[in-house]
Order: sequence, then structure tokens, then C-alpha cells
Amino acid sequence: MKTTLHTAAGPIAAMDTLGLIGEQPVVATVLFVPGYTGSKEDFLPLLRPLAEAGIRSVSIDMRGQYESGWADSEAGYRISALAADVTELAERLATDGCPLHLVGHSFGGLVTRAAVLNKPELFDSFTLMGSGPAAISGPRLTAMVAAEPILAQHGLEALWEHIALLSQADPKFRKSPPALLAFLRERFLANDPLGLRVMGDELRSADDRTEDLSRVELPILVLHGADDDAWTPAIQTDMARRLGAEHRVIADAAHSPAVENPASTLSALTWFWEHRPGRS
Repeated sequence: MKTTLHTAAGPIAAMDTLGLIGEQPVVATVLFVPGYTGSKEDFLPLLRPLAEAGIRSVSIDMRGQYESGWADSEAGYRISALAADVTELAERLATDGCPLHLVGHSFGGLVTRAAVLNKPELFDSFTLMGSGPAAISGPRLTAMVAAEPILAQHGLEALWEHIALLSQADPKFRKSPPALLAFLRERFLANDPLGLRVMGDELRSADDRTEDLSRVELPILVLHGADDDAWTPAIQTDMARRLGAEHRVIADAAHSPAVENPASTLSALTWFWEHRPGRS
């Protein structure tokens, strides 16, 4: 299922479920784009059930993340450059008669929004998952500001230890299984430090482009966990209202509903893709 997609800017690591679908026809394709410090694995619980329904999934590591190639300059990590990668991949995946759905999680939502605004005709629907209208705020912003000097002065290993200590101090902390913890550490340390800094800057300074997106003739879904601790549920609810978009709140989930409550997330996505309700 793992593969490498080659773009004009370099190699992009991906998971592609085309081989899991087998002989049945492909009824749709979904391009999943992860968030800041995320990866293609953030959508893993959704991929096999979608393949069983004849839906091909392509989930990626953005440039500089985990197993993808690194950019050669700061410019390569700006939202516009990352969105160009998404657009190039979408152009390759789009086929006549087969819907192409786009899902962007968290910072990936800001990137995919830029791709939709650039070439809306490529897509048959757009889902913002745990993402917001503009720059991130609240506790996540505070944590990012605190992490910046640690990354600059001591590197990724020290930043990982800092994040781990903060997580353990959280009253909601639950110890991860050793295999998962090892993967999360490996993934984090594989990030390009320059990419983390620049994408972090983008995440903290993104403009509100909700009005621009509201003018795009495309079915849009705003989906988030009931306890999202990045952009608050209230912020995302208001964004859905401004967009005239479908809105789904996933119970028993926070910022990563595809992992925290995959069954409800899958149900919300597949209903939306099947019905693709018009904009209000």
C-alpha cells in the first residue's frame, strides 16, 4: 500500500489503496492531506473500509513530513507551495466519470483550501477536518511559541522530549502502547526542522479565506471532534455557517477524529460523498 508519488518538487510518500480494491470498480477517489507534524498514517483506520466499498484512498506525507522529500528552501514549505503539490497530485488522480474528493486535516485543511481556491474544477467535494478559517490560536498557539526556541537551540530530539513531558502533565494523558509510541517518535524525528519552523509560521499567520471559499461552487463538509482542542468547535461551527457547508460533529473525538472515532468519521464522510448536498 505504501508508494512514492513523484512531483515537480520532489518525491511524496503516500499510501494508495488501489491494490486493495481488487477487481471491483473504483467508484470514487479520495486524496487525504495531513496536518502539522502529521502523516499519511493519520487516516489509516479509514483506508481499508473505504477500499472495501470501492473507494480508492491516497493519503500523503506533505513535503518535509516523515517519509516525503524535503524542500530545498523556506519557500517550499509555504502554503502556496504545498498546495501546488496537492494540485499536481489531484490532476493526476482526477479521471472522467470518477469523483475526486479532497480531505484536509488541521494545517492540511489550510493547504487543501488553497488548492481548492486555485483549481476548484478538479474536485467533486472538499472536507475540512479539524481545521479552521485562519491562524491557529489558544493553547496550541501557546505551545508552538514555547517550542520554537527549543527547536532552534536544541533540535528535534529535545523538542520531542519537551512535547512528551507536556503530554504526560495533561490530566487527560493516556500512555500509548510501546509500538505506537515508537512510531510517533520515529515520525516526529524524520521531519525537516526547517519545514517545522516554516509550516509553523504559516499556521500561526494564515489569513481568513472563508469568504473566498464560500464563493466556490463545490460541496463542502466541516467535520471536527466534539472536544477539538486546536480550533475550537465554536470557531469551526461558525466557519461552517459562513461557508453554507454541511457540518458534522464527531462524538468521543478531539482533534484527530479519523483515529479517535474512525467509525463515526467514516460514516459522516461516506454519507457526504454519496449525497454531496448543495450549498445553502
